[in-house]
Amino acid sequence: MSAKDSMAKEYFADNARFADLCNNILYGGREVILPENLKERDTTEVLTALGLDKKTIAVQKLRDIFKNASIKYTGKSYVVLIGVENQSDIHYSIPVKNMFYDVMAYGNQVKETAKKHRKEKDTATSDEFLSGFTKEDKLIPVITITVYLGTKEWDGPRKLSDMFGDVDEELLPFIPDYRINLLAPREITDFTGFRTSIRQLFEVLQNAYDKEKMQEVLQNDEKFSKVDRETVEAINLFAGTDIDIDEKEEVIDMCKAWEEQKNEGREEGRELGERQKIISQIVKKLQKDKSVAEIADDLEEKEEVIAPIYEAALSMKPDYDVEKIYELLEKNKKLA
Repeated sequence: MSAKDSMAKEYFADNARFADLCNNILYGGREVILPENLKERDTTEVLTALGLDKKTIAVQKLRDIFKNASIKYTGKSYVVLIGVENQSDIHYSIPVKNMFYDVMAYGNQVKETAKKHRKEKDTATSDEFLSGFTKEDKLIPVITITVYLGTKEWDGPRKLSDMFGDVDEELLPFIPDYRINLLAPREITDFTGFRTSIRQLFEVLQNAYDKEKMQEVLQNDEKFSKVDRETVEAINLFAGTDIDIDEKEEVIDMCKAWEEQKNEGREEGRELGERQKIISQIVKKLQKDKSVAEIADDLEEKEEVIAPIYEAALSMKPDYDVEKIYELLEKNKKLA
């Protein structure tokens, strides 16, 4: 399992984040699913028979996250099974993958119901016995949510029919379709419904491709001044940022860290420019056959500063590529 897969599972398995995610996708941000009403389910899906056929070969798949949600809404109580599939990259067959998970979840419900009826011997007809399911039995609805954690725009399929080639239009009404429930950060237009720090994660992912937009987001959203450590680690991993995280801190001021990082980058750029400038000056004098002592005197530098650059430049004769000389000096510095 990759580092991204592991972090995504651990991050969204947290009940508060899981509930926040589900409420935004399923209820438009209304706080309907509560963290305390979520219960972990076994993420291993095993599909055997939908009835009593013991000859069926088992197929096993492992979901990312799977939870039992008890929902109280509009005066009624509901139970649903919600699975989350995390994708750090675009998955071009995701409708088939998610549909298979859902079928296995429903198949397992039928199988468990059939086992109960066999044990209690309470089926009324031969049809119910063979089905393993009675007219009164009901399935728990299964919802699978795909969370895309990439920074590119999602250009993969959103439903099974997107994966078809040319199909006779008269046949389409007879072909069941399957639509995925996709959350892609680049497509979010309103972040205000999020109640946890996944808001900051998704905002950064949406703007990671544009440093100016990233700067604007960090400056305008005060929530970035207090971001929990796990979210900053997720941002670094999925958005490719390099926000410094103090080992002792559990809450990070991302605005400040981002500004410090920018300033460090400017300083590094300035140092690089100055270093390449002196290399260029030494190369010009080396081409005039001047010695280390003469170059040091001309540039008013110590000979021990000039000598390693002189030797590195000499090894690049006759091209004297300044960037390659710099890279060689950096490599030698690391080996020293």
